[in-house]
Amino acid sequence: MRSIHEAAARRDFLKSLGAAATATLALPEPRLRAEGVVHPKATADAIIVLWMAGGMAAPDTFDPKKHKPFEKGLAVADCISTFPSIPTAIDGVRICQGLEGIAGVLDRGALVRSHVQPDLGSILHSRHQYHWHTGYVPPQTVACPHIGAWMARVLGPNNPSLPAFVNIGQRLEGIGENEEIKAFTTAGFFGSEFGPMNLPFPEEAAAAVRPPEGMAPGRFADRYKHYKALLAAAPGREHASDHHQESMLRSLDNAHRLLSAKERAAFDIALEPPEVREAYDTGRFGRGCLLARRLVEHGARYVEVTTEYVPFLHWDTHERGHETVARMHAEIDRPIAALVRDLEARRLLDRTLVIIASEFSRDMITEGRPGSKAADQASSPKDFLQEPAHYGQHRHFTGGSTVVLFGGGIKKGFVHGRTADERPCLAVEDPVTITDLHATLFTAMGISPATAFDIEGRPFYATEDGKGRAVEALFGA
Repeated sequence: MRSIHEAAARRDFLKSLGAAATATLALPEPRLRAEGVVHPKATADAIIVLWMAGGMAAPDTFDPKKHKPFEKGLAVADCISTFPSIPTAIDGVRICQGLEGIAGVLDRGALVRSHVQPDLGSILHSRHQYHWHTGYVPPQTVACPHIGAWMARVLGPNNPSLPAFVNIGQRLEGIGENEEIKAFTTAGFFGSEFGPMNLPFPEEAAAAVRPPEGMAPGRFADRYKHYKALLAAAPGREHASDHHQESMLRSLDNAHRLLSAKERAAFDIALEPPEVREAYDTGRFGRGCLLARRLVEHGARYVEVTTEYVPFLHWDTHERGHETVARMHAEIDRPIAALVRDLEARRLLDRTLVIIASEFSRDMITEGRPGSKAADQASSPKDFLQEPAHYGQHRHFTGGSTVVLFGGGIKKGFVHGRTADERPCLAVEDPVTITDLHATLFTAMGISPATAFDIEGRPFYATEDGKGRAVEALFGA
């Protein structure tokens, strides 16, 4: 399915990422540029990002449009959504069938129905995911920090025994495009101590924070000491700056401290009552939501839970789109609703910002947006549907998507922005760029979007060029 042009674009992208990562290791410690920066008052202490990896179609989730059920010969132009709409807890606001749980808690949050992404030429998931997670369009001359690493570096942990940044549900080995995913799942030039703790299987998280079975604490500490010595003498260390070597050692110190901390119980979802585990357990994503709730309760700063990006699986609906999205509805609906209700019941929602997002939306006809030169990456017809496999959102769409936010100072029962009712469903009111969405997240956490660190004498900003502007309309009662 992938074109020769796309394969070449991916190779070029990987080369640029590798060059930036290598160059970054030689950089000295970045210095915070404090003058002239006024930080806002925080409305949140923690963020949970629920990442719908692969391109979640807004017309089949949170922004329903004209719907017609499948029938052979259906004109594609006559159908924009493949699911009917249902009412929500916000009067007059509807989302798609299959998301009844989220619909019931939507009055605790806000919909941004005008999120837009740039046209990056070849629409590679990896490029758009890199952009969304770092705020910068690749390639860059340095490895850009993940937004979670910014939170860890600027704010530090809520609890010094826990990692400030935890990434749940994404395998970094053994899947397609794993190198591209690794490229943005890092702390970049900040150093490894601010990078994520990766937990691809939430049900195995408890094992990740306990010493190997049968190994006495003293023996483990001795092995850790020898590992530090090996790291300091490792081949290639001359290509890494003192800052990056010391940051790696500090990350080892942090990991070692966690192994003996009482807070490691937060990683064990088996400690939850059976009925609670059942409420969340729709699969790995659902179990990840439960783990995220436990980690935030114990002081994690930034937690990301993903449905996982694997090419042509999950939200990457190049074919059999309707069938696949129905399965994804069932996977995300119950645990997201349970997470919102549980945070609220524990009086954590007001200070925890929960966000549902994806790298772009999808459409049945348009690739990219009108006028884009991006190659068509789907094989389904654009005129008349001939079989059920053709029924769905198979093409990448960057002109308008939806983000859902709960808690953390965000208005309740609020809708911001709008997309056109007829195709192309472009954002037609109050568009929100990735830069401004990031500025909104930083502002909620009490970080100025203009925060900058000097890298070899030049500033690198939390939002691109420090120009991000928070969407102020989202905040308030």
